[in-house]
Amino acid sequence: MNNFSLRLLVSFLIILFFPNISFSEETTSKDDSELYNPVPAIMHHISDSHEWHLLGEGDASVTIPLPVILITEGNLDVFMSSAFNHGHTDVVKGDRVYSMDSHGHIHEKNHLSILDLSITKNVASMFLALIVMLFLFIISANKSKKNTGAPSGILSFIEPLVLFVRDDIVKPNLGHNYKKFLPYLLTLFFFILVNNLLGLLPGAANVTGNIAVTLVLSFITLIVTNFSANKSYWGHIFKPPGVPLALMPIMIPIELVGVFTKPFALMIRLFANISAGHIIILSLISLIFMAQSGLGTAGAFGLSPVSVLFVLFMYFIEILVAFLQAYIFTLLTSLFIGLATTEAH
Repeated sequence: MNNFSLRLLVSFLIILFFPNISFSEETTSKDDSELYNPVPAIMHHISDSHEWHLLGEGDASVTIPLPVILITEGNLDVFMSSAFNHGHTDVVKGDRVYSMDSHGHIHEKNHLSILDLSITKNVASMFLALIVMLFLFIISANKSKKNTGAPSGILSFIEPLVLFVRDDIVKPNLGHNYKKFLPYLLTLFFFILVNNLLGLLPGAANVTGNIAVTLVLSFITLIVTNFSANKSYWGHIFKPPGVPLALMPIMIPIELVGVFTKPFALMIRLFANISAGHIIILSLISLIFMAQSGLGTAGAFGLSPVSVLFVLFMYFIEILVAFLQAYIFTLLTSLFIGLATTEAH
């Protein structure tokens, strides 16, 4: 296979799975003796940005500009991210001069404090997930009101998931008090699930692989758990039963640390699993370019079938992980709430 055919095959695979990742001609062909470094492209994919990158690179890239919303010293500045011209152009608003660095961070050149409220790629993706969820639930709700037999269409997919969350996750952990927390736990489950699945689509954002998003989800769980906790829960923390008085100064700090380590574990688990899946898939694709830079076109062609098979395998594994991580996050959240609200026997 000639060089053009190889590039065509690899480009098709990248566009099929992750078209927002591009590998520059300069990087892969400038110096054949230098091994291709996939880290910048992979990190670009899993990080947030002020524009939605679809394909291409540099001035030839195809991107969707997103709104930049900045509050600087009490002044509101709103403009599209395309004004930065991929970081090559400064934006002047009155006496304020904004620039964007290579990592996509916005700075004010006069060293004024900035509050960045921009609609980034992850934020836009969450709005898209909200629209998808409203679409699914509104249609399902209307169908369930009219349906007298077995569920059909979208309802046949949504109803089993709702019943699964209610009967197999929430009820066993919260008991008779489950109805109070069911709306939150259902929203949590479907929010994570929809964003996980959207993140696997071509050109999608890595929302649940962003630690800021998982931090907020875990913080909400922390607030809901501790503000719903009863006297028995706090009694076990500040006066652990069966613990000698001499060990109280040791056990109470440990129990207090446990209050925060449980949601911290939720944050890291979701972030790490989703990010790892994206990184593995992109790393497997990058092996083709590494083989080309190290062994030439023949080496890349020889490795590409193996790489493609592993990518397809990992892609289907990631679909399973998308459901699994939504289940685990909701299960542990309901477990923490149940432990905090269960009455002492």
